[in-house]
This record gives sequence, C-alpha cells and structure tokens, in this order.
Amino acid sequence: MRILSGIQPSGTIHIGNYFGMIKKMCESQNDGELFAFIASYHALTSVKDSEFLKRNIFEAAVNFLALGMDPEKSTFWVQSDVPEVLELYWILSNHTPMGLLERAHSYKDKTARGISSNHGLFSYPVLMAADILLFDSNIVPVGKDQIQHVEMTRDIANSFNNSYGEILTIPEAKVDAEVATVIGTDGAKMSKSYGNTIDMFGAPKVIKKQVMGIVTDSTDLNEPKEWENCNVYGLCKLFMSDGELLDLQKRYATPGEGYGHFKLSLLEKINAYFEPYTAKREMLLNNPDMVRDILSDGAKKARVIASEKMRIIRASVGLM
Repeated sequence: MRILSGIQPSGTIHIGNYFGMIKKMCESQNDGELFAFIASYHALTSVKDSEFLKRNIFEAAVNFLALGMDPEKSTFWVQSDVPEVLELYWILSNHTPMGLLERAHSYKDKTARGISSNHGLFSYPVLMAADILLFDSNIVPVGKDQIQHVEMTRDIANSFNNSYGEILTIPEAKVDAEVATVIGTDGAKMSKSYGNTIDMFGAPKVIKKQVMGIVTDSTDLNEPKEWENCNVYGLCKLFMSDGELLDLQKRYATPGEGYGHFKLSLLEKINAYFEPYTAKREMLLNNPDMVRDILSDGAKKARVIASEKMRIIRASVGLM
C-alpha cells in the first residue's frame, strides 16, 4: 500500500500541526510505503518572496526530519525536484472539465477572503491530482477540507482511464476520525491565522508567554476550579497520562492553586515532550548539507518511479 502526503512549507509550526497531522504522518511510515513531499510548487500560489520560500522549504525539511520522518522508511523530497509532476499536470489538464474546477470549495473560499484569483490558484486541484497519480498512490491522508480535492483526483483519473485504459491508480482519501481538533490558547481551533498557537520550536520565552496567555476564567485562588471546560486542562490531555490527569483533576478541586500553577505544569510537560525533537532539530540546522543530501536522495528515489510512470503515460497518449 502506497501512502502519499504533501507538506506545505509554512514556516513556524505549532503543537496543533503536530498532533493534527505530523505525528500521524510519521506513524504511517509503519503502515505502508510513505511518499511525502514538501509542496514547493503549491506554495507559489501564495508566496511571492523567493528568500522566504527557500527558507521555509529548508525549515520544513528540518522540522519533519526532527519529528520523525525517516528517509530509510519513506521517500521524502521537495516537489520541484521532481519536474515530471508538471508534465503530468498538463496532460491531466486536458481531462479536467472547467466545471469541476469551478466547483472547488478551496478556490471559492480563498478568493472570498480576498486572495487574488489566478490560474495557479484555480488549477491547484489538477497539480494535486498529478502529485497523487504520478506515484500510483493508494491512500491520501487529508483533512476534511481536502476531501473534495481527492474526489476531483478520482474524477480526473477516471476520465483519463476511460480514454487510454487502466493506466492511473484510483486513490482513496483517508480522514482520521480520531484526530481531534487541537484547541488554541483562546479555546478556538489552534491556527496561526487566529494568533492562538503554542510553538514547538520557538524561543523558550516565547513558548512560556504563549502558555501563560491561555485564556481561563477568573475563579479565585482559594476556590475549587472546574477542569472539564478549562483550556489549560484541554491542552494537558495531549501530554499527560490518565494517572497524571486524575492527579491534575484533584489539584483543580483543591483550593490553594491558581491557573498559573496549572499552566506551569503544562509548560513543563510541553518542554519535556519536545526536548528530544528540539535537540535533533538543532543538530540538523547545524548540518544543512546533511538535510540537502537527504532531500536529494529522496528526489532521486521519487524520480525513478516518476520517470517510469511518465514513460507509460506518454506512450498511452501518443507522445513518443
């Protein structure tokens, strides 16, 4: 079984990113053959600063390698290092009805938020289809907002296969029902756009400020406190065992401690949890050639498969 995931080079990552996607992605290396790429071409729809993009691509590679992406278990590369995807993107464009793209929720949402409309943004689902179909992907783990794109990929692949035979593998979207929404410091979904995140690899002072800024009620120090709907407790559930959570519930029920004490306990857990990843990240940042070699090797592995697939596709459409 081949699993494919695309990773946006979005810079700073937070604990919502980790528990919502990254952790599951790294664990999937034991479930099948994982192909994971940094979506550099996709990023061009929103990033127009070349230095910013270069930095974010490198940092994305470092972050994912630090958090468990294993080049011995997976194929990990930068999208733009496998240019065959653009050739397939053009071929698939000729099997993509305009109406299909016009119905894309993501395009409508982005333009409604004021993002400038252009062909790259409009045809984004075709490039995503090329990413998936180029590697005969069986499973594509996605969030609910990306299910439509996988359904569009299936439609495009079926259109191509109806013309040329069973050339393209029809993928399945996988939405992990067990991945709960990670709450932010204000109780809403953790998101950079909401300004309610807790960084994984930020400066210690920054992370402490973020944790201490978690929104709580105004219950007095000498009164018992409710843990059920507390944002601090909700985040502690990500890092504490059942026994530790029971102890924390008793602390909530016992007067004498305030939310500041519970926040410090959470901060201690966050720092301990990510300490090994932070150490590995520092090592990778200090060895950029090692990171580039890993990405280069991953691209070579990916291109072997991509080149052979494109040979078959070219022959099927008559491009000899």
